Amino acid sequence: MNAPAVLRPDPWTGPPSRPAAPGPVPRLWLVGAAAFPAHGPTVLDAAERRRADAFRRPADRAVYVAAHQALRQVLGAHLDTDPAAVEMTRLPCPGCGAPHGRPAVAGPAGDRLHFSLSHTHGLALIAVADAPVGADIEQLPDPELIEDVAAVLHPTEREELARAGAGSRPAAFARCWTRKEAYVKTTGEGLSGPSVAGVYLGCGPHPAAPPGWTVADVEVPAGYAAACAVGPVDA
Repeated sequence: MNAPAVLRPDPWTGPPSRPAAPGPVPRLWLVGAAAFPAHGPTVLDAAERRRADAFRRPADRAVYVAAHQALRQVLGAHLDTDPAAVEMTRLPCPGCGAPHGRPAVAGPAGDRLHFSLSHTHGLALIAVADAPVGADIEQLPDPELIEDVAAVLHPTEREELARAGAGSRPAAFARCWTRKEAYVKTTGEGLSGPSVAGVYLGCGPHPAAPPGWTVADVEVPAGYAAACAVGPVDA
């Protein structure tokens, strides 16, 4: 995939009308929590509604609802079907084979339409592509969290983070971590898999990527970091 080092998402203005077929460069949407009324009409399925109702904080519920409503509208537009009728599944985990791998569109459509969804405080990021894709968005972390989590990174990434000044360390860590999350979402192995420490993606302004992969940062508002990864079709 010949993608720029930084991808620019479309701001959410509603479901895309007659979208082009997904291509090797992912299309991205940035969705705010206020994009959908928290208690308005919904296209969520029963499981998604139960999950939304389980959130204790209204802000968490609002961004979850907005993220999943927007995702269903994006998928429905690409599949030319009712967003509420889009059936999603989980692929087998590459580690154990259990059905808790990356999410996918059920049926043959899942071979040509790949997607990823991430949400954090007030914002969600959606990606679609014609190959396995992962997206992640996070708020910049507190210094205490960096100290706790940095030990699981690739050794070279830990060295890069240690060399970063105190003022630039949160952004450097967030760049690396969102790249990691995007990568493992693409493989479906999760953060407990070997890729977190074993695959070098970098903390600097230009992401690295394994052969056959593309990893790019995503332009998001100040105070956040985001990344997107696209793997080979057999990822």
